[in-house]
Amino acid sequence: MNEALPDLRARFHFRHGLFRKERVDVPVFELDTYGCVLKSDKVFEPGDTIIMDLVMTMPVDEICAQGINGVIIQRRKHCSNFFYSVEFVDPDRQKNPHLSDRLSRIRSVLSRKQSIQSRRSSGTGAALQKTA
Repeated sequence: MNEALPDLRARFHFRHGLFRKERVDVPVFELDTYGCVLKSDKVFEPGDTIIMDLVMTMPVDEICAQGINGVIIQRRKHCSNFFYSVEFVDPDRQKNPHLSDRLSRIRSVLSRKQSIQSRRSSGTGAALQKTA
């Protein structure tokens, strides 16, 4: 869990008191079918629920999975931030029928980006070794 996933962010609203909300945009460090790992300076407790959007930035547009319900299942402190393991709560397919399709699309694009990124980094290392 060293690097944030490429071009993927989570957005959610964090409540400050009764009337004030702050929109938070944080990096995502892991993503699978069941949940994700976020890094934030906001304080949550295990068991807290959040509603977030996952946004994959693309060259022309972005892919956005909106209204994902999640439960904080683990918190790990790292410097002045926290890593949060978030488990997705099964969405109500009637309310948001495209959510699972969007999440699948994000995971697919992410997998391709990571594959390209690893080929580039291993290719660069091999090219450097040949020149040495």
